[in-house]
Amino acid sequence: MSFDMKDKTALVTGANRGIGKTIVEACVRNGAKKVYAAVRTPDSALPLVEAHGQRVVPMPFDLLDPGTITAAAQAAKDVDLLVNNAGVLRQSTALEEQAVNNLQFEMDVNVFGLIRTAQAFAPVLKANGGGVFVQLNSVASMKSFAPIATYCASKAAAYSITQALRELLAEQGTAVISVHPGPIATDMANDAGLGDMAEPASLVADGIVAALGTGDFHVFPDTLARHIGAAYQGFAENIVEADIMEN
Repeated sequence: MSFDMKDKTALVTGANRGIGKTIVEACVRNGAKKVYAAVRTPDSALPLVEAHGQRVVPMPFDLLDPGTITAAAQAAKDVDLLVNNAGVLRQSTALEEQAVNNLQFEMDVNVFGLIRTAQAFAPVLKANGGGVFVQLNSVASMKSFAPIATYCASKAAAYSITQALRELLAEQGTAVISVHPGPIATDMANDAGLGDMAEPASLVADGIVAALGTGDFHVFPDTLARHIGAAYQGFAENIVEADIMEN
């Protein structure tokens, strides 16, 4: 299903920096009439307002606070495109003392936050004709890396939920896109020690825009992601994206 962003309304979580900021800019550049910059601290999105005027609307939004998610869905009833970009990473191997605590935190934000957001906004998207739900996952959802094992586990769970949302939301005419970046030049990549191999955040935004046009479910926007995506393509087409229960 192709989706034209022109004159549509988008909501981007974690919009104040990094990948989220480039997604907001891409939405504006591609004709969105309004973009809700959904962030924990609305003042942090003011530079986007200064750059793009009233087309960008800061909004309180915290994946750890279900009340803010519900309030956002009630206030932003005109959303056609939702991009759940916000997430957390705590660098931890599976054997470190804080591994369980770190995984609990990452699951609460990266997985439970995704579920809360989907539950709140699915009715909004349906009421507006279907629209698109975009989830920022990671190559870490497909390949675990020992130094960030707990993050990888949370992203694998988020990817699993995203696959289920694709099936569920199709019933109401809502397309779902699962985005799997590799190392991208953000604070998160620097915290994970991946800054030297990181690529521009704009690649992710461009990949999302392209997928909106083609209707693709998976997006592999950068060099490492494309390498993994090429190896994964057969499985994705024949298993993940296929209705194997009818065979």
